[in-house]
Amino acid sequence: MEGVIGLVNKIQRACTLLGDYGDDRTLPTLWDALPTIVVLGGQSSGKSSVLESIVGRDFLPRGSGIVTRRPLVLQLYKIEPGQQDYAQFLHTGNKKFLDFAMVRSEIQQETDRVTGKTKQISPLPINLSIYSPNVVNLTLVDLPGLTKVAVEGQPESIVQEIEDMVRSYVEKPNCILLAITPANQDVATSDAIKIAREVDPAGERTIGVLTKLDLMDKGTNALDVLEGRSYRLQHPWVGLVNRSQADINKNLDMVVARRKEREFFATSPEYGHLANRMGSEYLAKLLSKHLESVIKARVPAILSLINTSIDELEAEMSYLGRPVAIDASAQLYAILELCRAFDRIFKEHLEGGRPGGDRIYGVFDYQLPAALRKLPLDRHLAMQNVRKVVSEADGYQPHLIAPEQGYRRLIDGALNYFRGPAEASVDAVHFILKELVKKSIGETQELRRYPTLQAEIASAAIEALERFRSDSKKTVLRMVEMESSYLTVDFFRKLPQDADKGGSPISSSADRYTEGHLRRIGSNISSYVGMVSDTLRNTIPKAVVYCQVREAKRCLLDHFYTQLGKKEGHRLSQLLDEDPVLMERRQKCSRRLELYKSARDEIDSTLWGK
Repeated sequence: MEGVIGLVNKIQRACTLLGDYGDDRTLPTLWDALPTIVVLGGQSSGKSSVLESIVGRDFLPRGSGIVTRRPLVLQLYKIEPGQQDYAQFLHTGNKKFLDFAMVRSEIQQETDRVTGKTKQISPLPINLSIYSPNVVNLTLVDLPGLTKVAVEGQPESIVQEIEDMVRSYVEKPNCILLAITPANQDVATSDAIKIAREVDPAGERTIGVLTKLDLMDKGTNALDVLEGRSYRLQHPWVGLVNRSQADINKNLDMVVARRKEREFFATSPEYGHLANRMGSEYLAKLLSKHLESVIKARVPAILSLINTSIDELEAEMSYLGRPVAIDASAQLYAILELCRAFDRIFKEHLEGGRPGGDRIYGVFDYQLPAALRKLPLDRHLAMQNVRKVVSEADGYQPHLIAPEQGYRRLIDGALNYFRGPAEASVDAVHFILKELVKKSIGETQELRRYPTLQAEIASAAIEALERFRSDSKKTVLRMVEMESSYLTVDFFRKLPQDADKGGSPISSSADRYTEGHLRRIGSNISSYVGMVSDTLRNTIPKAVVYCQVREAKRCLLDHFYTQLGKKEGHRLSQLLDEDPVLMERRQKCSRRLELYKSARDEIDSTLWGK
């Protein structure tokens, strides 16, 4: 869980650093595609207390009226036990805040810097990361509290401005709503529930939180809400007990506050039976678990957006025009020598003179077999599915001796699962080769003077690797398809002989769809698929090495050399001395492209390791 959510946190932070958050690009941003939890509630609903309870620290400004006047993008990172908590703001660079009172002060000062010391609001977010062993990996967005009237110093339009800002976040389909409602308020009048009901009428994206349970009038309770009778959501409501203002004034330790909260629910006659799913600690774990499931469900859409964005960015790079090499005697010779120096170091990484190439063997020795073992073949060959496929293959005429069409359909379906590990092996090796290209460029001392040439070599190498990956994928997928196209006849011809030892394999019409008959079919197919799996486990690495590793050693820069030799002499200087404005523009585009490619590779890597 932590790996998947931590990956999303990392990508979101990278998006913000590169300006890929809230920009005016025509395509949706990568940030928008990533699931985010938005804290939604009216003023004085207990939003700040909820966030501080999840973090386990006092760090938010407090006061009467509107306190949160800019969105706060809060990213939580779980670190090793025993390490000290610290915070970092995006706008302060690498500065670490160890005193969380200073965090509160910095939030206030950064808010005032944009809005002035007034009660105005701004949609420009503050980005804060908190590292602690006492949190779970999460990204939360705290928004200004919804209000019904403007107070002194605010324009009348602020009520609508706050609602518009809130809606700009919660209307996104990847947004998870953390709807905060105080228990001493009728849920029917809750500002948070009103907005949530409009943007998420089915309650699929909403997690309801009921705060201030200890402040309800005596003789009343919130069981109708907590048990889903007043307003039902797809996810169960969570009740919290906030720290009182007196506790806050006394700087009551969060550990003590959490203990008091647990004791409240454990000893409460009304809520004791719900104690195991109440409280801030449970809420944090629930959010983390739910966020993980949402992320996993969104992975295909996220990857699709990333790939589309990569195509757009690469087109933009082409529009900007990459520096072109020039054919001009000594300069051309010098460039070729630099390329050979890079190529020599790259081969040393592959052949063992330098570290890195051994990781490719790890793909074949560990990752591929592990992926093959995890294929859902048991589910595919479960008796219910075998019965369904065989009966559908039979049609109106039950099979006479052996359900050949059922066999073929079941085998085709099972072998289709092998496409995933085959493609993943290609991608994993491609990822390693790309890393080795980058590392080799960095280790080539002669290239350090020529950043433009470095970029050209890297681009040419990655382009070549992409071609090798494409050829490799076609090859390994053909191997899987070949297994489906022609079955090993001898394997199935032996089955009647083996069956005769324990009885005739020919079943009567009476037992054609019995459990024993279907189990034999599943067992036979499982054995055959296991044989194919052993074959592919040995042949996929051969194909990958032949199409990718061997080609990378043999002709990584051949296409680059060909193009270089066709250029005219006056173009050569562009490889060594570019227009700074063009370089800066290309670098910005390249960084964004690198972010998207890195995001794709890291998502693949994280999912592969699961």
